[in-house]
Amino acid sequence: MSAGIENDESDGPDAGAPRVRADARRNEDAVLEAAKAIFSTSGVDAPAREIAGRAGVGVGTLYRRFATRADLVIAVFKREVDDCTAQAAVLAASHPAGEALALWLRRYTKFIATKRGLAQALHSGDPAFQGLPDYFRQNFEPALTGLLDAAVEAGAVRPGIEPYELLRAIGNLASVKGAEPDGETPVMVELLIDGLRFGAPKAGAAQKA
Repeated sequence: MSAGIENDESDGPDAGAPRVRADARRNEDAVLEAAKAIFSTSGVDAPAREIAGRAGVGVGTLYRRFATRADLVIAVFKREVDDCTAQAAVLAASHPAGEALALWLRRYTKFIATKRGLAQALHSGDPAFQGLPDYFRQNFEPALTGLLDAAVEAGAVRPGIEPYELLRAIGNLASVKGAEPDGETPVMVELLIDGLRFGAPKAGAAQKA
């Protein structure tokens, strides 16, 4: 039996399927959170011991779950994509359409700041990372499409905005030399958000998120 896995003998639709023990799941989450923070400041070549130490686990625990550096980088990237994608539905359910769109674009900008720490690996040409651009687009584009469609229907933003082009625009703003996650980049994104409202059917009545 592999480390961190045990048989689940409980009743239900998933009866008999292997499940990760609660402590193993906590360790995995801690490793991913530590790796995300360290990658964003030190790059993906940071020592495994540093990541394990920040996560409060042994190096052996790290390598049992992520056998290679590529495995860890991919897991960090996908975790951040999944979390940011999930926020689209949460915001859409709890805020007016225009505000939900603006809030998510700000959240996406923070994701891009994290991705900058992974850029060295993502653009290294390593075959292990070839599927990540598709994973990025297949998750983010539908999420943004739903938010944009709702905001257009509400008259909060103008129609005709291509979701992928908007994702790329924010990515380009965040990648400009000298741009900082807590400095120039958010200011430019706010200007971009204001631009989405220009020409909206109800622009005069729409409130700034």
